[in-house]
Amino acid sequence: MVQVVKVLELVGDSQRSWQDAIENAVHEAARTVDNITGVEVYNMTGNVERGHIVEYKANVKVAFLVEPKR
Repeated sequence: MVQVVKVLELVGDSQRSWQDAIENAVHEAARTVDNITGVEVYNMTGNVERGHIVEYKANVKVAFLVEPKR
């Protein structure tokens, strides 16, 4: 059986942490995408105000299996 995997590129954000930003991206993707099998984090950035990080952002790639046609 051949498996096909698709990859979505997303940006998650959070006011708490990069980990939370990553989890937010995966959670939102899972609302409309089935069979998520992995995540790759390839960039993390943030917004700074008055010397403090106020928003965390994570660029991620989410992989999921494509269901074969029946």
